[in-house]
Amino acid sequence: MPILEVQHINKSFGQTQVLNDISFSLERGEAMAIIGSSGSGKTTLLRCLNFLETPNSGKIIVNEETLFDGSRPTQPSDAEIRKKRLHFGMVFQSFHLFPQYTALENVMLASLLLAKERPDYKQNKRVIHEEIEHHAIALLEQMSLNGRMTHYPHQLSGGQQQRVAIARALALKPDILCFDEPTSALDPELTDEVLRVIRGLADKHTTMIIVTHEMAFARDVADHVVFMDDGVVVEEGRPQDVFENTQNERTKAFLHRFSQNS
Repeated sequence: MPILEVQHINKSFGQTQVLNDISFSLERGEAMAIIGSSGSGKTTLLRCLNFLETPNSGKIIVNEETLFDGSRPTQPSDAEIRKKRLHFGMVFQSFHLFPQYTALENVMLASLLLAKERPDYKQNKRVIHEEIEHHAIALLEQMSLNGRMTHYPHQLSGGQQQRVAIARALALKPDILCFDEPTSALDPELTDEVLRVIRGLADKHTTMIIVTHEMAFARDVADHVVFMDDGVVVEEGRPQDVFENTQNERTKAFLHRFSQNS
């Protein structure tokens, strides 16, 4: 049974159709790469999955739980949306760290906010805080940021900030980790630094969706590749099929243009 099922998702902004009948599934422990030209709808798709945008129609199902059903429109409360978002950890291309908090505090923040809603929080505040801190420290150590935990974002390189953002996304133990072009704001050296971290997560069979322009990385790391163009899934399959045995002319044209520009 897939961990994620996306069924016939449509999204428009005014008269502009951004996503058109998007459907795919993701298995537990699988890394999916979504590729395509800028403006093809990749980021909007991730934002719909994470409920930063609301689709116009379709279904989103995680672990057999329907999180969104466009045939039964409702207005979920903020608390319900927060609960749905817990299934997804989001890593943005521009880090989005809180500048007033240290690396450690950024990773701890969401867990602390959720902990305050627990009925036993006041009684066990110290123990809960220590557990959250220990978990955050372990994640930052996993990101090789042992000596940077008390640094503020402005004291970190772009690659270090992105690794803090990855640790933060992992802090709530999401079902699916989503990356929205996580290296687009980085120079080549820092790009390699972040890609090594994502490769390590793939080796541990972390369930991931990665929107990327790094074609070699997508070919090497992904179990499944989806090519989007003009809001449509044009081609999908195993990396060797999409990259080496391309069936669709639009995919061939994109990969040809990309190879010429890279």
